[in-house]
Amino acid sequence: MFRIYVGNLSFQTTEQGLTDLFGEHGTVSSVAIITDRFTGRSRGFAFVEMADEAEGKAAMGALDGQDFDGRTLRVNEAHEREPNRSGGGGGGGGGGAVAAVAAVATIGARRPLYSPRPFRPGGATN
Repeated sequence: MFRIYVGNLSFQTTEQGLTDLFGEHGTVSSVAIITDRFTGRSRGFAFVEMADEAEGKAAMGALDGQDFDGRTLRVNEAHEREPNRSGGGGGGGGGGAVAAVAAVATIGARRPLYSPRPFRPGGATN
């Protein structure tokens, strides 16, 4: 299998349209237009898998820069996604969010704003 990235797609482009376009250059195994998970709308790119590498490279050469559905296609060999190197999102260390909130809330206050004890109107503590 030879996997191809196809970018700068029109929002009206269909998987069948891409299958027909790439099918002129060889056997198309699959086509997947990538969509937004919330709206379901195309994100403007797709992946095409062709059965033969030589046919895939011929299709890339023939279709890169060509007009399709009113847009100039960007066609390249697809590469596997690299793992995220940022080390994860956000976070912090130490005592966690509750300890930080309790520490900040006690500055200038008689009692922390966060307390494991339930709040009782009138100042009752039990």
